[in-house]
Amino acid sequence: MALLLCLWAASLVSLVTAAIGPIDTSKPSMPGGTVVNAAPPGPFFQDFAPPFPTTGWWVGFAASPSQNSIVAGPYPYMSAALDNGFQFGISNTRNFDGTSIIQTTQMDWSASYVQNPNTHTSHKATGWDTQSVTIKYFASSGAGFTTYLVPGSPYMTLNYNAATILLTSLNGNIISVNGTSVGTGSVSVQGTKFLITNSAGTYVLYSLGGSIKLTVTSSTITGASSFTGVIRLARVTSDSTSQGILDQYSANYPTGVALDYTFSGNNATMSFTWTWQLSYALPTITWQPPRAPQASCTSQIIQALEYEVAHLTVAVPGDFYYWGRLLIADSMGRQDLIPAVLNVLQQSYAYWLTPGQSAGTYAAYESAWGGVVDGPGATNANIDFGNGYYNDHHFHYGYFLHGAAVIAKYNTTWWNANKQFVTTFARDIGNPSTADPYFTVARCRDWFAGHSWASGIANGGGTRDQESSGEAINGYYGLLLFAEVLGNQDVINWAKLLWATEVAGSQSYWHLYPNTTDTDTPYPEAGLRALTTIGNVEDYQAGAWLFWGAQRSEIAAIQILPITPANEGLYDAAWLNAVWPYVTQELNDPTVGDEWKAVIYMAYGEINPQTAFSHSTNITAWGGTTSQAYLIYHLATRANPSGATICTATTANPVGNFTIRASTGKYVTSSAAAPQLVANAASGTPFSFTYMPGGGSILNTAITQYVTADPNAAVPLAAARTVAQAYENFKVLQQSDGTYVILALVNNQYITLDSTGELVNNGASLGAAAKFTLVAH
Repeated sequence: MALLLCLWAASLVSLVTAAIGPIDTSKPSMPGGTVVNAAPPGPFFQDFAPPFPTTGWWVGFAASPSQNSIVAGPYPYMSAALDNGFQFGISNTRNFDGTSIIQTTQMDWSASYVQNPNTHTSHKATGWDTQSVTIKYFASSGAGFTTYLVPGSPYMTLNYNAATILLTSLNGNIISVNGTSVGTGSVSVQGTKFLITNSAGTYVLYSLGGSIKLTVTSSTITGASSFTGVIRLARVTSDSTSQGILDQYSANYPTGVALDYTFSGNNATMSFTWTWQLSYALPTITWQPPRAPQASCTSQIIQALEYEVAHLTVAVPGDFYYWGRLLIADSMGRQDLIPAVLNVLQQSYAYWLTPGQSAGTYAAYESAWGGVVDGPGATNANIDFGNGYYNDHHFHYGYFLHGAAVIAKYNTTWWNANKQFVTTFARDIGNPSTADPYFTVARCRDWFAGHSWASGIANGGGTRDQESSGEAINGYYGLLLFAEVLGNQDVINWAKLLWATEVAGSQSYWHLYPNTTDTDTPYPEAGLRALTTIGNVEDYQAGAWLFWGAQRSEIAAIQILPITPANEGLYDAAWLNAVWPYVTQELNDPTVGDEWKAVIYMAYGEINPQTAFSHSTNITAWGGTTSQAYLIYHLATRANPSGATICTATTANPVGNFTIRASTGKYVTSSAAAPQLVANAASGTPFSFTYMPGGGSILNTAITQYVTADPNAAVPLAAARTVAQAYENFKVLQQSDGTYVILALVNNQYITLDSTGELVNNGASLGAAAKFTLVAH
């Protein structure tokens, strides 16, 4: 860490500047009542009552069961608050394995005192703020020390009170002190500055409480008597100037960080009291893109929108994560469609509002740490991605707040009835003030790192991680839309600041720039930057991988989705221009899921909406965060500096009732008794061909069953589904001779005829496809 971070003024007071008041302070009243987490905080918080931080870098000091996790902080140190002392170190090892940068954990020293009772209750937090925490080690006699853990400081600061210093080497033997070899005996030294070397390297120790006498052995440094005053330790780098800088500023130490913000128009300045002022451009886009859709796209948007609205279904929540992602399109002049969408959204939210209606999932207030959780998950970290253990809250609740804000925008009666319920979720991830007695401040944010963490208190609150930077950003976009409905300008500004800082963090840590000449990149390794996109940022490593997938398109798409109007500020051109060739092979691979391709095409619309649209016409699945209508609408509203047509005409399936005649002259039949489609008769079964996004459905009108295709092509087509979904989507393509070929979109294989005349979706090329004539019925 740059030693300039130590250029602080005199000691600071540990506080959070209340620049913005709380969203609300009322006691949460949730349909699921109150639950208690099965891993409540232990004695680390013995002097305090909830709410407690659940996601910050130091939560491993407090999280059950053991409260002894190694945590990545205070940067540049790693540390652990153990019963027998406070351990810390700086890793000497940084490796690139072809996929990840890995910084190996390393403990160099344990700071303690001779009188330490070494019990689990003899150290505790005495205070914390948005970045730092203060820990006190104490004995019943009053002896002990306090350490102020402030990210960014090159020093570790230990304030002793009537205690005998005890420092233990954790990284090999102590080799020398002030240049004198220690060997197997002991060395006695006295003064206010000491250079101590072990296998980790050289640390400098300063006494701010006057001259001290120390006895140094191969493993320990012990004070000659009890001591009251401050000592500081810092790693000395190989830079010849570092020790001089450390000497110069050793007397001034921080005890915390005051965080403040100022807003002016569309800009904000965030201040860390010591030296930093960080400026951010705030988002100016909220509900809708700043441009109307290009007219070339209007008819296709409307067609897809009408279909999607007609086929909306109520989402019954099984957990927080897979819910709250329905399309709302309100700018196409089709006000007649809005009530149907709102009705479905409101029915979906009703499952949360009515206890016992949501398939075992319910929202509850968790009282041990203080927050809104999936109630059953409070005692099982494997439920709902660990939501009850405070994992992924900004991911989950961003979708929830977005959907609720959309309803509120159009239905003030619903909003007035459910405002308090929705506000509780906003407080959980977006509380701006310590004056809220039920929620911690900005739960997921790491203000020093400049981004959020997704991991909570599971597994002892160990390694921090975040995979989906896109969903982290969406968490604060959902908060912003909530704030817009709330009409509170302070909360609007706060949400915009959270959004802007998360975007900056995403572009710093998740977006890779292979050709950058920026020497300040967190990833100087060219091999890593060539991977284009980080999939997972952890506190000890970062790499192009995911816990759940390995495809390039997945790794990139999870940093993009969900697409929102505000995300014009996220998809920077330099990154998109690197992503496109990086994922091109998978975009052309039919085995790669269309839901990933869809979001990549939508993002690429910032660079070239025409190319993005052309590619998008070949997909038929859009995942849970978008749809065909929204994809086309998004591309239609891009900046498009060339002015060229975005949405070109696409070949549509024939629509109507037909019988199907194969090139053999036989007609295709299907019945309830024999649903398989087979060309074997002189007259055929009537089929209804209708539009579906990306293609169309084929309905056996005689038995009202949709034709479905096997994704593995192991069995022939059959009229066997009551609802047309992905497996029932086909492209029916007219050829130059007037006949048609049929493409099964479930596996992008053409329909062929086997030796018995059965229709099978196993044709790898157009040349293998069977040709059919459609006869109007």
